[in-house]
Amino acid sequence: MASPSEFLRALKLPAMPEAAQALMRTLKDDDADIVTVRDIIAKDPALTATLLRMANSAMFGLSRSVSTLDNAVQVVGMSHIRARALSICMTQTFKLPSNLNRLVFWRHSMVSAGYAAWLAHKLHQDEAQAWMAGMMHRLGELVIALSSPQLVDQIENPPSLPGERWLRERTVLGFDEGQLMAEVARRWDFPDEVVAAFSHLGQPIAARPFSTLAAIIHLASMLADMPPETPDPVSELPAVLVDTLALDVADLQATRPDPESFVDMNLV
Repeated sequence: MASPSEFLRALKLPAMPEAAQALMRTLKDDDADIVTVRDIIAKDPALTATLLRMANSAMFGLSRSVSTLDNAVQVVGMSHIRARALSICMTQTFKLPSNLNRLVFWRHSMVSAGYAAWLAHKLHQDEAQAWMAGMMHRLGELVIALSSPQLVDQIENPPSLPGERWLRERTVLGFDEGQLMAEVARRWDFPDEVVAAFSHLGQPIAARPFSTLAAIIHLASMLADMPPETPDPVSELPAVLVDTLALDVADLQATRPDPESFVDMNLV
């Protein structure tokens, strides 16, 4: 079986949008400020409009509406706006195959992102980075579809338990969507901690060194996979990972947000 790098060698990846390239550079620039990020986004009217819709959506729960990009950056914060701008650029770069349900795919991505930010807050981690990684982690499956659309049917064939998709991908390909996304992220110069998180999100407990971000995305994605009728989704999470992160199960059960609060399908 091919490795993720060998798999990608046979593909022509979509070009990263210019705005995404510029925003990516600011992640590694200690001197990048609100003005820099705002000016990058402002050059792309469509991206600006999408961000304003997002800032005014229920996802942020702001007490007042924002009408300009300056307002959005000031109210939401530079790191959150940048993370969402990058995610929007990436999600619009990849096309969904016809045999992958668009609404189901993007709902899962948004719910994963929301839960990732929630768990990051609990663990005093970077919420914006967790949201971005949670939103992007399934893009690896779209890369798989670029090469072999028919594999999507094998990977997505129901019924599927939370987390089973990664196992199916490793069975079929020898690697999972996270490991493939890690290789894409490496080529596109994502921060090292995000690359490491993607690489280990399918099996975070085996990562050396341990990646808290990988564990967060893993748990968030599993929560997003839980059927609506699941009586207690938190109790279905892998206990070894919950314990490793020293998460308070009772607190998670009491404060778990409504997954629909993370979803706005007008944004994708």
